[in-house]
Amino acid sequence: MVTVDPKTRVRRDRRRPLPMPPTHLLAQRLSRVGIRDVVTVVPASGGLAALAGTAHRENGPPVFVKTFAEAPDGVGDAFVAEAEGLAALRELGGQETPEVIVANQEVLVLSLLRPRPRSGAFWEEFAHALAHLHTGTLHPRFGWHRDNWLGRRPQLNTWADDGFAFFAERRLLRWLTEPRVEAALGPADRAALERLCDRLPELLPDRPACLTHGDLWAQNVLATADGRAALIDPAVSYLWAEVDLAHLWSTAPPPEARRFFAVYAELTGLDDDWPARMPIIQLRQHLAVLAQFDDDWGAAETIRATLAPFRARG
Repeated sequence: MVTVDPKTRVRRDRRRPLPMPPTHLLAQRLSRVGIRDVVTVVPASGGLAALAGTAHRENGPPVFVKTFAEAPDGVGDAFVAEAEGLAALRELGGQETPEVIVANQEVLVLSLLRPRPRSGAFWEEFAHALAHLHTGTLHPRFGWHRDNWLGRRPQLNTWADDGFAFFAERRLLRWLTEPRVEAALGPADRAALERLCDRLPELLPDRPACLTHGDLWAQNVLATADGRAALIDPAVSYLWAEVDLAHLWSTAPPPEARRFFAVYAELTGLDDDWPARMPIIQLRQHLAVLAQFDDDWGAAETIRATLAPFRARG
């Protein structure tokens, strides 16, 4: 039976249960994995792909919990892959990450980190940590031993010897078949992206692969109890270090991070032309946003602006 709610004027099928509030769903998922002393769950802000929050407990420390209200097709191993990425960043790259308490197909439970301090010293120390990650994990090939996830879409990681081909095929062109991307980008845009991909060896330096976080916007940088930078929400692979740099550069790092890029460049020998490359490398993230969300926060416009020099003339 279909009725109309007099308060909201929204048609509702009484045969279907109302959706569970996000905080209740998170508490339920915690209970299923044996954490049954939850007093309250405070929703997290900033995340877009999954439901998340901080669960305060009666008999234990608070934990961070993440789940999908409705998991996308094929995303069943997303939390397991994320936990593996955290372990790789910690064990291979020497980064601080939260402790993984539970990771299965339904839920990810992590130890709780702190908000990062608003200090330039924090970001300068993080520049040292990120430089260590990128310079200490060089790899002869591009990719990862399995596909993982960027938001709610698969990140394709099949191994390749050629970084330009890998980036073109696995990080840029792979998004063209996504329905939202097909709807937003016309034939001229798609052709321009293909031309850009053909010219990547002219546009970008030939850099080695290293372990990258893969989704390193500023909100994925938190802090440990003693104030060191800690990373969350990875989409790891062996790729160019500048993939991480571009994401930080393009997503409005806070004012206190103004020295971060100069310190990182000094530590890694980065050339002075690196800012000019950021829009091209960040196309990958703009395409991913366009593919996944109805509100693309200007991603389509940014993509077209970056592709403008590669449009056919005449």
